[in-house]
Amino acid sequence: MTAYFEEDDPTHNRIDMNLWRRILTHARPYRNALTGLVGSGILVAVCDIAYPRLSGAIVDNAVAGGNRIWVYGAIYLAVGMLMAFLVRVFIRLAGIVSTGVAYDLRRAAFAKLQELSFSYYDHRPVGWIMARLTSDCDRISSMLPWALLDTVWGILMLAGISAMMFWMNPGLALAVLCIVPPLSVVTAVYQRKLIRTQRLARRTNSKITAGFSEGIMGVRTSKAFVREQDNLEEFQTLTSEMFQHSVQSARYAALYLPMVMTLGAIGVGLAMWRGGLLTLSSSLRLGDLVAFMQYAGLFHNPIQQMAEKFTELQSAQVSAERLQSLLDAPVEIRDEPGTRFENPERIDEITFDRASFSYAQGGPVLTNFNLRIRKGECVALVGETGGGKSTVAKLLCRFYEPTSGNILIDGVDYRSRSLHWLQSNLGIVLQEPHLFSGSIRENIRYGRLSATDSEVENVGEQVGVSEFIAAFPEGYGTDVGEGGNRLSTGQKQLVALARALLADPQILVLDEATSSVDTETEHQIQRAIDVVLKGCISVVIAPRLSTVRAASRILVIEHGHIIEEGTHLELLASNGAYAQLYRRNKGTEPISPFQKHRSARIVES
Repeated sequence: MTAYFEEDDPTHNRIDMNLWRRILTHARPYRNALTGLVGSGILVAVCDIAYPRLSGAIVDNAVAGGNRIWVYGAIYLAVGMLMAFLVRVFIRLAGIVSTGVAYDLRRAAFAKLQELSFSYYDHRPVGWIMARLTSDCDRISSMLPWALLDTVWGILMLAGISAMMFWMNPGLALAVLCIVPPLSVVTAVYQRKLIRTQRLARRTNSKITAGFSEGIMGVRTSKAFVREQDNLEEFQTLTSEMFQHSVQSARYAALYLPMVMTLGAIGVGLAMWRGGLLTLSSSLRLGDLVAFMQYAGLFHNPIQQMAEKFTELQSAQVSAERLQSLLDAPVEIRDEPGTRFENPERIDEITFDRASFSYAQGGPVLTNFNLRIRKGECVALVGETGGGKSTVAKLLCRFYEPTSGNILIDGVDYRSRSLHWLQSNLGIVLQEPHLFSGSIRENIRYGRLSATDSEVENVGEQVGVSEFIAAFPEGYGTDVGEGGNRLSTGQKQLVALARALLADPQILVLDEATSSVDTETEHQIQRAIDVVLKGCISVVIAPRLSTVRAASRILVIEHGHIIEEGTHLELLASNGAYAQLYRRNKGTEPISPFQKHRSARIVES
């Protein structure tokens, strides 16, 4: 199973108001709806506070034999109709805010993921990231408007009820308010417990999401090695952990809310006992006692509602912390102040000048690496696994930057030029090229979205895509499936090459583009590569040496250094490391006619 990345998980044990202020910035576009929501909460609270006084007035009027019962009844009905209207309004407004905030959070998180450097994805599973864009966003957006509404309503209710009770009878008011100190202690204790268990539950949820993602993507491998039962047991361990944390959190919530209700009931009981004595002694009117008891009962409601929202807020804070950690993640590769934007139209030369590189977790990969590639050259990198070949390509594409030394484009450090400009001039074909769901035509056009159908079909003809799509009834409109799973590896490589050619790149990188195909398909891809490489600065990495025979220069890289350099025939003649590697891995493979012709032409020149 995928290792879980815990570095970004915060450890705050209290409500972080600074965090929530930052989250609330995503609600600014919906300030009108939020204002209406707050206004609705205030009016509902005023109506709730008015009801007991109306009830008391009706009782006193009835006891005194008055005839204003119809007036009070009409007011009572009007207040009820107003509250029904306000409930409809705040439900609609809360929906607008919840949906809008969820949209903005996901958009901001996805935009951030597009900006982040490759290093961010090196140790973070897909499921770990997906949990932040799905369940964490949902939890925050669904809680936010209702927490705001209940907070405004609850605070106003508590303030209004307290004021009314003190106005009617200060002694009884103090009896009801005696529950506040113990309630504060209970809240402080359970706040820490709830946040801790919710954080553990959300962390485990990320592991589960990552497990789902990995299990689905690796289902063929699991079945091939009969690992279904072992995978199920590993997954059950995660779900059991999630169950334990969730049950513990529910236990704390189940204890916290009844304690709040019990404290509220104690306050009501004290008010009822003391108020009854005052009524018997004629110190308090019956209507006032009825109103006061309703206030005492209502005093418990906002406390309970706010306690529930407080519990949800603690749970949502964990999601807010995790999502904000993504939004705050530093972009390691970016344009710095002073970046040149007068970028050249042509790239004539790329130079590695004593470039060194070390990954964050691991030792040095390249040390004082020097290389010059001119326009029109095809440089092939070969050598044992781990020697630094792919690192050279990643540095060239500026997916990573050298930890020391420089990489120059036409004599200028490429960090002084626009990152967008550089990567707009790149064409990359990987060992496992990624195709997006859609048609073959759409995947080729991904290289240049403005390309016409005829341009797409023209590059498809040049690299050989048209040869295999002839068997498909829908031709270029054939759907490739998720990740291109309806095409063979060789067919995906040809589509990826067509995509690269359509982009008309000045720098082309082929990273083990033929390592997973058979010999016949490899020859077809090599012919396509010969078309794509014309006029480019190109770097080819290939474990099959037959792929690199026609390169302008072949570099043998070992432990981050170039130990041999030359053409295929020159290196064979020198009988060094390349010749040994060739004999060990590819010595029995025939050279295709077009490779012989190109190698001879290179040697002659």
